[in-house]
Amino acid sequence: MKQKSKKDKGFRKYAIIITAVLIIGLTMFYSYSTDQAKLRGYEFGNNLQMIQDDLKKLQIDFESKVTMWKEKDLSKEEFLVYAQTHFQQMDEIILRYDKLSTPDSFVSSVKLFKLSTQTQLESDKQLVEWIKTDDDSARVRSDSLLQESFEYEMAALASYNLAKGQSGT
Repeated sequence: MKQKSKKDKGFRKYAIIITAVLIIGLTMFYSYSTDQAKLRGYEFGNNLQMIQDDLKKLQIDFESKVTMWKEKDLSKEEFLVYAQTHFQQMDEIILRYDKLSTPDSFVSSVKLFKLSTQTQLESDKQLVEWIKTDDDSARVRSDSLLQESFEYEMAALASYNLAKGQSGT
């Protein structure tokens, strides 16, 4: 009987060691996974912020050019040439939303930010159409689209902050 007892003690010893190694391994894996998720979330947040910052700069520049045109510091032709470049840059920003590695909880926020930017672009195009043709209905559409874009952005920010609170980042 003593031999069995030694075998049982040896088996128990190995079982305890294996269990401890598994617990330590799982704890390390969980900790690593959590850290990686935080890093991905941080990178996503930074990339989204860069898109929003670039968009803000573009819009400030566009508004500045419109003001210059209104004050006759920029000719209509010069403004229209600038507008084409502006449209291309806005299209590039819109594509950047699709390249984000968006965590699941932020997908709706990103969609709303993108929709806001697309609507802003349409507003800008209508404003340029008004400048081109002097058609007041284009200006009215531009103003309406600008308001719509603002509402999408406010919804995006609310959705983002809600998702941020749920994800704990």
